[in-house]
Amino acid sequence: MKCVFVTVGTTSFDDLIACVSAHDTLQVIKSLGYNRLVLQIGRGKVVPEPFSTESFTLDVYRYKDSLKEDLQKADLVISHAGAGSCLETLEKRKPLVVVINEKLMNNHQLELAKQLHKDGHLFYCTCRVPTCPGQASPCFSCS
Repeated sequence: MKCVFVTVGTTSFDDLIACVSAHDTLQVIKSLGYNRLVLQIGRGKVVPEPFSTESFTLDVYRYKDSLKEDLQKADLVISHAGAGSCLETLEKRKPLVVVINEKLMNNHQLELAKQLHKDGHLFYCTCRVPTCPGQASPCFSCS
């Protein structure tokens, strides 16, 4: 089972959760060969309805004591740019796309994402910008 794991940590990042759980995004995820999407939604107000079909499963939860198991099972991780989430994912050597939460003050997440991208560790984007730096094709689109 090929799995995408999305994490927002202890924060609220409703734009990201709404984007990855949208019908069009689910279709893209399926077309890329993934058959499971796990959403860790933190304290967000957007709570997608979990479902399971023969070909696809969507699981949703707020918090767990540890993300270790979900990270281990993931084939791709999409995360907010929290330092803990990024570093834990990179320690597991999982492909990582970071989505910057532009609504946060001082946008410190952008600085971290830019540096980790520059060092070759991840790709990053926002929920309003459909392409990643250095990439001609969309890596994430929320429009």
